[in-house]
Amino acid sequence: MRTKVQQTDDDRKDRTMAKEIKDVITRSADTIISDALGVVALAVMLFVGLCLPGMI
Repeated sequence: MRTKVQQTDDDRKDRTMAKEIKDVITRSADTIISDALGVVALAVMLFVGLCLPGMI
């Protein structure tokens, strides 16, 4: 069981982590779309690579 102080400290950490995540997303807003397209391209290449042996 946590004390009130521990509970308050955990709440602060959660808010801090949420703020950090928001800051990271804000700072990297320009590259998020290109990163997402890269992930999609890798997924497509993996899918095609796994399907090719079955087509030959």
